[in-house]
Amino acid sequence: LVQLVESGGGSVEAGGSLRLSCAMTGVSGVIAGIYCMGWFRQRPGQQREEVATIERGSSARVFMGGRFTISRDNSKNTLSLQMNHLEPEDTAMYYCAAARWGCTVSALDDYWGKGTQVTVTQ
Repeated sequence: LVQLVESGGGSVEAGGSLRLSCAMTGVSGVIAGIYCMGWFRQRPGQQREEVATIERGSSARVFMGGRFTISRDNSKNTLSLQMNHLEPEDTAMYYCAAARWGCTVSALDDYWGKGTQVTVTQ
């Protein structure tokens, strides 16, 4: 019903920036009902962790300090993550997720993208 496709990953040196995007497509009625979107990441050998979430009304939460900014364009059905001052510890697969109800970690489980790899080198 809903497909999420991430883009914008790549390799960058420490201190650099990347902007990730997530395009949401599918049944328009279902898309209109998406309440919350978010970014997660999974670092090598670790569990997936929440990076940032944003509700339809643009109320956002970021769990990675002030280096990351999440934004959402409801008219274009896109989600973005601006990542600045990247560190090698930010190396991970980054996933986009969407939910019809709620904006908690457990709620953000309705739809997932396949991920985009971010690699930060020294």
